[in-house]
Amino acid sequence: MSPKIAIVGGGAAGLMAAIIAARAGGDVTLYEHNPSVGKKILASGNGRCNIINTTATADDYFGTNPDFVTYALEQLSFSDFITFCHSIGLFLDVKEDGRCYPLSNEAKAVLNALASAAKDAGVKILIDNKVIQISKTQESFVVHTNNEKIKYNKVLIATGSQAAPQLGASEDGYRFAAAFGHTIVPTYPSLVQLHLNSKIHHKMAGVKTFAEVTLYINNKEVEKIQGDILFASYGISGLAILDISQKASLALLKDQKVILSINLLPRFNPQELSDILYQLITSVPNHTLETVLGGLLPAKTVPYLCGSAVINPSKTVSLLTPKEISKLIGLIRGWKFEVIDTHGFKHAEVSGGGVATKEINKKTMESNLVSGLYFAGEVLDIVGRRGGYNFNFAWASGMIAGKEMVK
Repeated sequence: MSPKIAIVGGGAAGLMAAIIAARAGGDVTLYEHNPSVGKKILASGNGRCNIINTTATADDYFGTNPDFVTYALEQLSFSDFITFCHSIGLFLDVKEDGRCYPLSNEAKAVLNALASAAKDAGVKILIDNKVIQISKTQESFVVHTNNEKIKYNKVLIATGSQAAPQLGASEDGYRFAAAFGHTIVPTYPSLVQLHLNSKIHHKMAGVKTFAEVTLYINNKEVEKIQGDILFASYGISGLAILDISQKASLALLKDQKVILSINLLPRFNPQELSDILYQLITSVPNHTLETVLGGLLPAKTVPYLCGSAVINPSKTVSLLTPKEISKLIGLIRGWKFEVIDTHGFKHAEVSGGGVATKEINKKTMESNLVSGLYFAGEVLDIVGRRGGYNFNFAWASGMIAGKEMVK
């Protein structure tokens, strides 16, 4: 007799699990509280959907136990994923850095393929159907919605995290898990913009430049990364900031001191930068500091960089002292800002924390506390780097849960 399976959550992990379980003979019902499944899939990758990364390892993930992902990643090799994609009519554009996109370069192609495959496999998809409670009797689970209560043999919680509530994200999965006795590791926004404690960042709003960003937590250097940064009215954004935000956000959750040091000209070492400045001073001795630095840095940053150095930007460069030049070089290569908050779950792409993985069987995704209860995807205490890694774990954990629930 086919096991009767309920999947709560119609995102990447839930859809993958539903397809795998239904193809293996499971009687699968998928509950989605939004008017349609896969809203986060549609929004991912700026509408392109960075669907997976060919290079994923446990080193690309964070959580109390990042190694939890290793078995799942091994079970879904990239060639396995390609085979699955072809089976649902989806072809990929594989980039040199390991990132992959649908060949159409449109996220809706991914969602359409998944939703169609689920329906073809016989999955009953119930949209606009919010699960308000999951309970368990001796014989079965009971899924409660506003309209009905239905019994199931097995339940998968794939509700995602609370990141991007405007797309329907919620804390429901944590609430369901806690009701069954599971530990919830405190959550925090990740892949998110950061708020700065300064009086100048908002005056530089709109400035975008390539920089090297160094993260200090409690005055200790913990990460350094190069990429675009973007000053904003609330603080700072850009790909480099998103990439460094996981550690910054977690540190803020722990009430630790977080500092960003920004190198605005990472292509030059200190001596090269010094040589350039002295050459400029020799070439255009009567120009103002603001004019000279405006040829090296985004013009909008120059007055505030000079202000941080306590040097008048209108000063003629020939009058600069060696001490002032040294101070300018230090600031150009290490302009420090204190981080006081993130831009919140509403603007985060993903969330760290979640259901404690120590209470989940990594080879089955089944709860170690409640037989027949499974978890997959972002609801777990696993969060990946930017670049398709979070989808990677969602597909892998969903696949494992789908296979195991029909056994």
